[in-house]
Amino acid sequence: MFKFRLVFILALLVSSQVFYSCDTTKTADDYTAYLFVYFTGNRAGEEAVHYALSRNGFDYYALNDDKPIVSTDSISTTGGVRDPHILRGEDGNFYMVLTDLKTDNGWSNTEIILAKSKDLLDWETSQINLAEEFSEFSDISRAWAPQTIYDAEAGKYMVYFSMLQPGGYDIIYYAYANEDFTALESTPKQLFYSPDEKSCIDADIIKKDDKYYMFYKTEGTATKGIRVAVSDSLTSGYVPEEGYKDQTDRAVEGSSVFKMIDSDKYILMYDMYVDGKYQFAESTDLLNFKALGADKVSMNFHPRHGTIIPVTEAEATQLLKAFPSENLPLVVGSKSGAVRTQNMVTNAENASVYLPVYTDSSVAALDPQLITFPGVKLIDSGAKDFSSAAQSYTLELPDGTQKTYSVEAAVANNPVLDGYYADPEIIYSSKDQKFYLYPTSDGFDGWSGTYFKTFSSKDLVHWEDEGVIVDLLEDVSWANRNAWAPCIAEKEIDGELKYFYYFSAAQNIGLATADDPAGPFTDSGKAFVGEKPEAIKRGGGQIIDPDVFVDPNDGKAYFYWGNGYMAGAELNDDMMSYKEETLKEMTPDGTFREGTEVFFRKGKYYFLWSEDDTRSPNYRVRYATGDTPLGPLNIPEENLVIKKDEENEIYGTGHNSVINVPGTDDWYIVYHRFTRPRGITMGGPAGFHREVCIDKLTFAEDGSILEVTPTVEGINPVTIPAQ
Repeated sequence: MFKFRLVFILALLVSSQVFYSCDTTKTADDYTAYLFVYFTGNRAGEEAVHYALSRNGFDYYALNDDKPIVSTDSISTTGGVRDPHILRGEDGNFYMVLTDLKTDNGWSNTEIILAKSKDLLDWETSQINLAEEFSEFSDISRAWAPQTIYDAEAGKYMVYFSMLQPGGYDIIYYAYANEDFTALESTPKQLFYSPDEKSCIDADIIKKDDKYYMFYKTEGTATKGIRVAVSDSLTSGYVPEEGYKDQTDRAVEGSSVFKMIDSDKYILMYDMYVDGKYQFAESTDLLNFKALGADKVSMNFHPRHGTIIPVTEAEATQLLKAFPSENLPLVVGSKSGAVRTQNMVTNAENASVYLPVYTDSSVAALDPQLITFPGVKLIDSGAKDFSSAAQSYTLELPDGTQKTYSVEAAVANNPVLDGYYADPEIIYSSKDQKFYLYPTSDGFDGWSGTYFKTFSSKDLVHWEDEGVIVDLLEDVSWANRNAWAPCIAEKEIDGELKYFYYFSAAQNIGLATADDPAGPFTDSGKAFVGEKPEAIKRGGGQIIDPDVFVDPNDGKAYFYWGNGYMAGAELNDDMMSYKEETLKEMTPDGTFREGTEVFFRKGKYYFLWSEDDTRSPNYRVRYATGDTPLGPLNIPEENLVIKKDEENEIYGTGHNSVINVPGTDDWYIVYHRFTRPRGITMGGPAGFHREVCIDKLTFAEDGSILEVTPTVEGINPVTIPAQ
């Protein structure tokens, strides 16, 4: 047995006067944070134990500047450790087991490491050479990913891991550790093997109610992924459930499950090792999982195969004191209902916080109820006056030093909706004198949403959720995926106002109708546009992004659509089909990508479109004008309508609609942007984590559109003049 100690850790324990007992009475109420234990890669120095902390279980920050917290050479025979699994013991101790493997020497190994600690700082470790200690396994070529669980019936800690023998496949074995957790009591026994006789590795067992759930990775040409086997007994009887529990088609390994504090939700996490990231999936029954989007999970490091446990505030304080990091965000959130927490900005480098506040909240007496990083104390709290200047809040670190954060709060009306929405269409309903917003429901990986909602407002600032109006899975027979980019028209038919809702689904365009702007809507039963017309010469492009325009001059309606091309045609009077003889390609120039929007003002027809890709920070809007609803189009030399504002960290501004306040010449552009501030760091997923915003649209005397600067502040509530 080797005992690893650092002088500064001993000094820390003495000076802090915090002592840990074998207290087994901790409950969820005692836990306030999460500890992530992991390694970082296969290169020199990366096969080592690292720590990270999180306040909410989803946003993790590395401790010790993402350097090892234990000297690997001191605890490992090979010079590398992988797959750290940590367990809070029933006796108040912590137990960690690791694969003793440095892959510079290949992927073969025969040793695992057992470690024990009272405080998460000072670890006593032992190496176990399975091939040497157990003659039955003298020929193994690898022993991978050990883990530990307490067996209440046996009153012992069970260690389980996979081993590979010649001519076979990886099988999971188990043995009990001795009382000191320095060795295995007996020869390992078979715990589980894959029924398809393919290798299974990276087992992780969690108990829920009276059952044990073993998550494992299965290997094979068509059987790669995370599966789960369930048993009434810890040491036998595991039966695999059908299907895979990872929510990706990418390569995965190293799954682990942890329970959220004060919640019935479990998180299955797994290492997407080819992609260099982790994915989290949520469940309440450990059988059915839903992937959490890129907006829900963040890490300022790149972990490999690790585990997460809840920790107390005292434990987090000790960890942060022992392993501090530069530029940790000492403020990580707000509990105030007045704050748009999704859009809160913390800058650790300059110790500042920006709090976007809902329009009806007072910044003159705002209590932000700041949430601190684990182990950090908020010294002063309560309401302060943010109306004229930023306010200071003092935080205390575990070493007793203090740091002051400058906190700014301001009303932010952008985004106009909470959550993720995109491709906004807007109308003013003459029927009930309200504005209605019809967006894409966003936040789904790969734009995989399947339903549409609408929102109503009397002033363009306060929006009420009117609920789902079309659900592809329930209301549409001809498509069940990719609910995107709707548009709507209000038109009088036979003396009554009717609503015609055109939407993208499964790369076709559908039509649903209703008597009221909030529905209920009834699908027509077939695609409105299901194939690309011969009149459209351009190759490629999807049948998506419809736009409908009712000409205020004569009441005729026109329909536009296209991705990579702009198609336009006059609609028949019933709005249920278009006049094929009027169909034409209207693609303005090479900047056209998608998202046509048409409106009329002072004798001119305006045609707006989006340029670039919605995943690009440079997604933006251009325009042309015409003398008729079907062109030809005149493209101004300067025709940008809106683009990113890097200084204010606003990106991906595009796919817009335009609204005129009735009885005025006041115009507004409704568009989506990347979620702020996280979007710009997401990469491609920013393209399906978007937010709807509204800003003023203005015109020069000659009718040209003046370029819009996107804002965080948004607009003030509008008033509709008495008619």
